[in-house]
Amino acid sequence: MSTTSQMSTAVGGTARTAEKTGPSDRAVRRRAPARRRAPARGSTDRRLARVGWLYASPALTVVAAVTLFPILFSVVLSFSEVRLSYGGFRIDGFTTGNYAALLHSSEWFESLAFTIGFTLVTVVLELALGTAAALVLERLGAARGWILAVLLLPWAMINVVAAQLWGYLYNGTYGVVSWAIEALGGGEPAILGRPVPAMAAMAVADVWKTTPFVAIIVLAGLMQIPRDVYEAAEIDGSGPWTTFWRVTLPQLRPILAIAVLFRTLQAFGVFDLPFVLTQGGPGTATQSLAILGYKTLFQNLSIGPGAAVATSTAALVMGCCLLFLRAFRAQVAEGGR
Repeated sequence: MSTTSQMSTAVGGTARTAEKTGPSDRAVRRRAPARRRAPARGSTDRRLARVGWLYASPALTVVAAVTLFPILFSVVLSFSEVRLSYGGFRIDGFTTGNYAALLHSSEWFESLAFTIGFTLVTVVLELALGTAAALVLERLGAARGWILAVLLLPWAMINVVAAQLWGYLYNGTYGVVSWAIEALGGGEPAILGRPVPAMAAMAVADVWKTTPFVAIIVLAGLMQIPRDVYEAAEIDGSGPWTTFWRVTLPQLRPILAIAVLFRTLQAFGVFDLPFVLTQGGPGTATQSLAILGYKTLFQNLSIGPGAAVATSTAALVMGCCLLFLRAFRAQVAEGGR
């Protein structure tokens, strides 16, 4: 075979080999993922975090000045022997006698008992009535918005104004509630002049005002429950009562925990309602811890004991808050499972 033929054969074989292998090689190259270097985000994130803290520092400074400093200063005063003078007051030393006086004060325990009882009664009633109102609102159609607006009127009312309104209704001379009780044969009511009726009247006023708040929170939770859950329960033959206890209520437990948390914190620090209606009376029957601290600090000018009352109340509220937050995390974890 000549040299020219051999070269032609070699070239032809090479071309055929390239035709066989070329497309597959190109496909492999196309399928091979391109390697990209991940950008280094650590330094960028740290820089953005520093910028964020820089912009937030004025607001944080204001919050610390109007919130943290008064709290810390109250704690310091609660452990201090404070002496009043014409120029103000001075701290003569530190002591635990202010808290020892609280532990030996029957008035403090009476105020604590009233505050706890008032909180338990009002929160339970508001939770039950608010849940019932939310269930009704969920089933309404076009009228839901109007009824919701009317329902929110008591909640939107200023606390002092609402308390004064109920004071007019409970008045023994011209109050509508007193007149109705007397017309029904209940005798002269004197609602706010006796301990038990005064406590009940105060609880009614608080439930009337804050039940819409609980209803709005529960309604928001009801709107988040998937409809297919109710359809599955209906297919399984579950009735309305069973569906509520087995389907609706378990789904609402995190929302109810939030409502209980907010209402407990607000009810435990109640001040305006008993202050306007009864001034803590008759006697000290409706005196809350907030009113006790106000009277001790501003009326009796006992700065150390008054600060001790305020600090102990804040500690109790913080303890309740931590317990409810722990319960709320447990509810969320259980819901996730």
